[in-house]
Amino acid sequence: MATRQASSSGKSKSPRIQVVLPEGLWESLAAAAEADSRTVSNMAKVLIQQGLERRQPRQSKSELLRSQLERQQQAPAPRLRGRPRRIRLRGAQLPPMAPGG
Repeated sequence: MATRQASSSGKSKSPRIQVVLPEGLWESLAAAAEADSRTVSNMAKVLIQQGLERRQPRQSKSELLRSQLERQQQAPAPRLRGRPRRIRLRGAQLPPMAPGG
């Protein structure tokens, strides 16, 4: 179970984990962190996130598209603001306007 500490204001901090690494793995982690200008702790967090994302079952493109469309349908339609400034009619020829009109 992750350890959850409290800050000085009393608000709980993000969960923490403690891991024991072999020396070689620690050196690789430290080198990767230095190359990315990160702390070792932050680099470990990033690598854990990437590893977990790879383990997630991937959706096919059609399933991804379907889920996006379902989310759009559930979301309320955006409201239009004011009247349009200009309407363009494509392919339609408008009769010339009378002078002064």
